[in-house]
Amino acid sequence: MDSPASHRLRRGRFSEPGRMYLLTSITRDRVPIFDNFHAARCIPRQFHLAQLEGAARTLAWVVMPDHVHWLIELQQGSLACLMRRFKSRSRCALYKLGTLQGRLWQPGYHDHGLRREENVCAVARYVVANPLRAGLVKRLGDYPHWDAVWL
Repeated sequence: MDSPASHRLRRGRFSEPGRMYLLTSITRDRVPIFDNFHAARCIPRQFHLAQLEGAARTLAWVVMPDHVHWLIELQQGSLACLMRRFKSRSRCALYKLGTLQGRLWQPGYHDHGLRREENVCAVARYVVANPLRAGLVKRLGDYPHWDAVWL
């Protein structure tokens, strides 16, 4: 269930095909479900599926223990539809894997539409450097759950 003020976050949300967005979704109660290697690997499969369907082109992503960042170029549909499918499919994949009982995601998600003047590569570097900033690894190459189209 959405928090009482979550409707205000959606006010003004606009989905524009061709625009780049940084999307963030957090696990329910920030449970670190993606500490499990196999659970974490289910998430990039869902990003790939969205790309195969033509919904979004994935530019960069990182799966952290309790959240994901996904930098995309929206191709068709709305952000709400894209995220609803992503969350539903990832939850189903984890149920099938046997690593999940109950809810996976917190309601809602955060989106940031990149402005024309924003450097997309800098945003991608921010995304993939999350494990370094969180102190999970000393070198980015040591963290297995990230990718970017520029590499």
